[in-house]
Amino acid sequence: RSDGTPTYNFVVVVDDSDMGVTHVIRGDDHLSNTPRQALLYDGLGLPRPEFAHISMILGADKTRLSKRHGATSVLAYRDMGYLPDALINYLARLGWSHGDQEIFTQKEMTQHFSLENITTSAAVFNPEKLQWLNQQYIQNTRPLQLATYLKPFLIKEGILNEKHGLSKEEIAKPIPSLNKRAQTLVEMAQKSVFYFKKELTFDEEARDKFLNRDAKPYIEKLITAINDMSELEHDSLENLFKKIAANAELKLGKLVQPVRIALTGSTASPGIYEVILLLGKTITLKRLDDALSFIEKKR
Repeated sequence: RSDGTPTYNFVVVVDDSDMGVTHVIRGDDHLSNTPRQALLYDGLGLPRPEFAHISMILGADKTRLSKRHGATSVLAYRDMGYLPDALINYLARLGWSHGDQEIFTQKEMTQHFSLENITTSAAVFNPEKLQWLNQQYIQNTRPLQLATYLKPFLIKEGILNEKHGLSKEEIAKPIPSLNKRAQTLVEMAQKSVFYFKKELTFDEEARDKFLNRDAKPYIEKLITAINDMSELEHDSLENLFKKIAANAELKLGKLVQPVRIALTGSTASPGIYEVILLLGKTITLKRLDDALSFIEKKR
């Protein structure tokens, strides 16, 4: 340039040669640069690398992906709760395929990738597909490993604080009950509030609807029965709920939903028996007692 600074096409040739680059794989928006760079390689007496140009990633509206389509930075997707391997897997599959296989380990991607299988048509970035893939990774990642990823989101959501002494094992404990429902780590953190926080945040509309005088006798019977149990087990809890519902000629859901609200603060949670087993006898009984107190105050 007139100010003495080198041009992009010149710099990239020198830099790639110094770094021993053998293959230049880039978007097809660089096609017009390739002839110029090839001539520079020849003029400098340098061996040309192999050039490959792949299609650009488009948004759902088939225009070039940009900020108006949502997050476009890797860090943004990390902060949205996407696992690293899920994002790598999804990006690798944009414009490339290996049969009908959707989920790849990084080793499998390395083994199977070839430029011959790159598609010539532009790939469309599909956020729903990324969410689905992330959910598969959340379900199949070992709870202890997932706990490492989950902890920063628990802190960010205000569920834990930086000084909280919970071990990785303690954070991992509710994960098997949450990982089938959560599509992102943000969602998993939000769904775990009932387990990690002593004081529940209630869905007020649901609490007013389900914690009423009709629910009171069933909750009282549940408290008595759970208090008498020497050990909580899934089958015994299931039998208990079915027995109370049958004796009262209730559908099971009419009993489960008030208890779910009392124990988690929400109408959506893991299975109610899983919730009770996670919380343990002491916390379960306390929250059921609190529910009775709430019903009494409504009178």
